[in-house]
Amino acid sequence: MRKIAFVAVAGLLSASAFADQGDILARFRVIDVHPEVSTSGTLSGLNASVNNDVVPEVDFTYMLTNNIGAELILGTSRHEVKLGSTSLGKVSVLPPTLTLQYHFNPQGTFRPYVGAGVNYTRFYNNGLQLGGTTVDVDKNSWGGALQVGADYAVSKDWYVNVDVKKLYVKTDVRLGGAPIGTLTLNPWVYGIGIGTKF
Repeated sequence: MRKIAFVAVAGLLSASAFADQGDILARFRVIDVHPEVSTSGTLSGLNASVNNDVVPEVDFTYMLTNNIGAELILGTSRHEVKLGSTSLGKVSVLPPTLTLQYHFNPQGTFRPYVGAGVNYTRFYNNGLQLGGTTVDVDKNSWGGALQVGADYAVSKDWYVNVDVKKLYVKTDVRLGGAPIGTLTLNPWVYGIGIGTKF
């Protein structure tokens, strides 16, 4: 009986030995990008909306200390934009995001963390039109980023991850070259995936 207990404890310790200074953590997630839309200018009276998109995401965290990590988040999504029930088409967004994280229990089996940082969003592959007239958006946006998540170790080197981020993203909109307001996306990004370390 004592031998079984020893093996069980050893297994738990093995699974929790993780996230030391200098480690690189890599995660693959499936994320749901859920824009929280607001508008200004002429757009305010046009009932603008932006749909969700479910896409893959990868990220890499470098552990600066046992508790502090810097994470680079990479992914892209494509969203349909509507004015009321009228579809304007779709536009893609690429928002590489850098956060500084604090890991509360880096050697444990359950390892929660919080993070804050900055995102740069690139709008590209713009297919937006209204009545045959091109709808342009600014291609570049800078904003903040907040994050909370947790890793759960399933072995020494592999873990399950859940993560929620709030990104602050906005762009100015023009119809046929004339400014018509600002579209603020500020998406919530909900993710679940797996990770390992190097």
